[in-house]
Amino acid sequence: MPQLAVGDTAPDFTLPDATGTPVPLTRLRAESERGVVVYFYPKASTPGCTREAHDFRDSLDAWKAAGYSVVGVSPDSPETLHRFAERQSLTFPLLSDIDHAVMEAWGVWGQKKNYGRLYTGVLRSTIVVDAQGRVELAQYNVKATGHVNRLRKELNIQDPA
Repeated sequence: MPQLAVGDTAPDFTLPDATGTPVPLTRLRAESERGVVVYFYPKASTPGCTREAHDFRDSLDAWKAAGYSVVGVSPDSPETLHRFAERQSLTFPLLSDIDHAVMEAWGVWGQKKNYGRLYTGVLRSTIVVDAQGRVELAQYNVKATGHVNRLRKELNIQDPA
């Protein structure tokens, strides 16, 4: 599936959160003044994914002050996401895309290489969707460490006063 670009309409979705409650993207957009930061990560409780989740958690006040909400999406089950959120004190929604249909539609499910081995999986990516449902920013194949800070700089998201 092709990757999303700035100005594209983000494919709508409804996915279960860590409690199994369906969460539609339209609701997340409606609850945010400027938009939604949708970040896709490979697997809960792994070192890189935990670091990235901590970075979003630790800067959540800045995102909220700028009018954005944050949501993480992975192929983990709701139960796994629940344990991850509890252990890491994550206060933003984590959504389960077990069949990776949303990931495919958003262009974040694809071929990866690890230690010379090719396989299909989640391409760590972040797509910022504005309040009207259009892609404001799309970053694919990002590194977990430092990504959130680079994203904040690009969007000019400052720490709240």
